[in-house]
Amino acid sequence: MFSDLTDDILSYFLGIQHTKIEELNVEFPRVEMRESDMIFKCITKEGNTIAVHIEFQSDNDREMPYRMLRYAVEIMEKHELVPYQVVVYIGENNLNMADGVNFDFGEENFLKYRYKIIDVGEIKFNEITQTNYYELFTLLPLMDKERRKKEKELYLKECVEMIKKIPLEQERKREVAARARILAELVYEEEIIDKTFAEVIKMLNLEKSATFRRLIEEGRKEGIEEGRKEGEKEAKITIAKELLKEGMDIAKVAKVTGLSIDEIKKLLN
Repeated sequence: MFSDLTDDILSYFLGIQHTKIEELNVEFPRVEMRESDMIFKCITKEGNTIAVHIEFQSDNDREMPYRMLRYAVEIMEKHELVPYQVVVYIGENNLNMADGVNFDFGEENFLKYRYKIIDVGEIKFNEITQTNYYELFTLLPLMDKERRKKEKELYLKECVEMIKKIPLEQERKREVAARARILAELVYEEEIIDKTFAEVIKMLNLEKSATFRRLIEEGRKEGIEEGRKEGEKEAKITIAKELLKEGMDIAKVAKVTGLSIDEIKKLLN
């Protein structure tokens, strides 16, 4: 989703002028069994080699500082590179996350760790549209939070108009529009999005976007999976109700259906 934004993020947001980027395939087996969003080996114009670690976050996570610290340790341990870390916050709610960890036990026993947080909602519309960092236009629907909330649909229309004017080849413009349309779902109702993007979808043949098709398909699969799980849960509840009517013990009902005892107790109310 964000891979094509890497150069612009490094240059515009982080101010890192780089001569070479190599993506690092870093997994964190000891950190929540997950992969980091983006990690790049970056050789700056000054000749320094660092690992740039970028995380995208759509909600406030009070444990973010500890996650980022564990990631930093894993990067240093595995690649022996100093990590430059940044969290790009793209959520609708106001940013409410700490940007580091600070423990001071006196004398020389202390820990001070920091990383950078970028709140996309605080970036002004004109700050981006007056640059040639065109890949960052993907984030326009999430920017300028105060203006966006005041102007609502009108703001989104202006975002779409700016994307239409980007002096890029059709395929790249299509990808920017596809990502912007998907990210808009974080802060706008689907009806408004469909209405606002209708013209650009037709003009750019957005259906041809690999990003758009992939993410729509992933969303469809996720919806099907959620529906399947919900159906299974309803079936278990129905069975549990019947067993309770027959006088079966709550603990046995829980064992048969896989529901928790608390869930079954609620069925008795």
